[in-house]
Amino acid sequence: QAQLVESGGGLVEPGGSLGLSCVGSGDIGSIYDMGWYRQAPGKQRELLATITNSGAADYVDSVKGRFTISRNNARYTVYLQMNSLKPDDTGVYYCYARIRRNGAVSADDYWGQGTQVTVSS
Repeated sequence: QAQLVESGGGLVEPGGSLGLSCVGSGDIGSIYDMGWYRQAPGKQRELLATITNSGAADYVDSVKGRFTISRNNARYTVYLQMNSLKPDDTGVYYCYARIRRNGAVSADDYWGQGTQVTVSS
């Protein structure tokens, strides 16, 4: 069984910074794309950023220049550094990974349980 666990959420004032991390563990053969989603209150889950296993990153327009996604393949870890945070950034942040388990032919999508980020004064 493969697992993803996020950490680093919390309360921060507007303009502040917060760093999130997500670590994969368990039955992992290969990890392909990784990313971060956010679900704001009353809204659909939104893809914020993705990163390939070679380090190519893409961002939704609303976070470009403020958020940075990175990964450590040896540690099965993906990070999200969030700067210049706004109240609209409030929500539950979920990490994502496309994982092929040991011995499996195909890969599956995995999400962590989510970590709450609240931006408020």
